[in-house]
Amino acid sequence: MREYSTKVALDNVSFAVATGDCVGYIGPNGAGKSTTIKILTGILVPDSGTVSVFGKTPWQHRIETVRHIGVVFGQRTQLWWDLQVIESFELLKAIYDISDCAYKRAKDELVAALDLAPLLHVPVRMLSLGQRMRCDLAASLLHSPKLLFLDEPTIGLDAISKLAVRDFVARLNKENKVTVLLTTHDMDDIESLCNRVIILHNGCIDFDGPLELLRKKITPQRRLVVDMRHEHTVIDESVAKVVKREGHRLWLHFNPDLITAPELIQRIISKYEVVDLFVENPPIEETIAALYRGS
Repeated sequence: MREYSTKVALDNVSFAVATGDCVGYIGPNGAGKSTTIKILTGILVPDSGTVSVFGKTPWQHRIETVRHIGVVFGQRTQLWWDLQVIESFELLKAIYDISDCAYKRAKDELVAALDLAPLLHVPVRMLSLGQRMRCDLAASLLHSPKLLFLDEPTIGLDAISKLAVRDFVARLNKENKVTVLLTTHDMDDIESLCNRVIILHNGCIDFDGPLELLRKKITPQRRLVVDMRHEHTVIDESVAKVVKREGHRLWLHFNPDLITAPELIQRIISKYEVVDLFVENPPIEETIAALYRGS
């Protein structure tokens, strides 16, 4: 006889997002991120609990809700595969019942901002991944939504395309006050865009707060990167530990609760011949990995 088991996709997940926020919603594969997005957009109906998007329950008020939200799924397109990009835009205009004037204004602004003019008459199937993502972003914004859901928007993109997408989303959030909920495995997306991070693990929220608070909670250590005049300089590690060495450059870990950056810098330059130095935070990937290990 076949046996079945029940897996809880989301367990008592609760959070609110204020107008104009840009929130990173992150976690390992299978944590429940895309499930959350699908519930918030009305695609899935949860077994229990309540959800409110602009005062409406998404799966009960689909038409009213989708008028105010835009969605980009990095691994799926909302454009029609065999149609030209402009024809997909015109179909979306009809679906959302956008007036001629509002459509022209939004289209012209998005085409200019995302450099889409050379792509408008190209069939979607002939676009590169980076080109398609820019077109998908524009398509999700033609009806001027107040809330934008981005599910892995930079997955598979080259460095130039990623920068273009990040820059556009940042300007959209800051200048137009569009609220953004971003799921991604690319921690550069989080560092570049988000003022708040929600970390989901096994269907539960492990952390919800500013990125800096997460760093302090998991790893209070910071790094002093020092370029020495002499390659084989030996550092006294009683205050700061050497964790990496490449030629003349050393990476020192220190705890700012035990010694401040200015104090450490003063000690280093008073004892050793230093060419240059700067303080940096540990990469966000290390912080997130530490939280996962703790969970």
